Amino acid sequence: KEKDRAKAPVKKKEDPSAIKEREVPQHPSCLFFQYNTQLGPPYHILVDTNFINFSIKAKLDLVQSMMDCLYAKCIPCITDCVMGEIEKLGQKYRVALRIAKDPRFERLPCMHKGTYADDCLVQRVTQHKCYIVATVDKELKRRIRKIPGVPIMYISRH
Repeated sequence: KEKDRAKAPVKKKEDPSAIKEREVPQHPSCLFFQYNTQLGPPYHILVDTNFINFSIKAKLDLVQSMMDCLYAKCIPCITDCVMGEIEKLGQKYRVALRIAKDPRFERLPCMHKGTYADDCLVQRVTQHKCYIVATVDKELKRRIRKIPGVPIMYISRH
């Protein structure tokens, strides 16, 4: 019995002609050679909290700047989580709250618990590939870049 334990298990050599099975992530049918066919004017743009704050600091009209950037009609969309995040920021960000309540902004209801906006935006974008995400947050941009077919809009130097 001790001799049996001392022997190392013999490894089988892999057959190079054998078919190797591996799991490949399934991409949505809207992506054709990495080009997202669901994107088209009018563009629906998911707006993050810090994008609104940076547009105020840069003195940019949000909707007009989006249209100048994309040369098409833009519909800024704001989720309940982002709205809750702006409301939590308090009196200091009342201008951002007033911009977010603009009638040109489309409100998107959230069905989940909590008000962490980044998770909400990432989840919404993975389900529906018809959005452009407007954010300045580096961490959120890093997470969205991992999702194929989702463009990111951000503000840098006006």
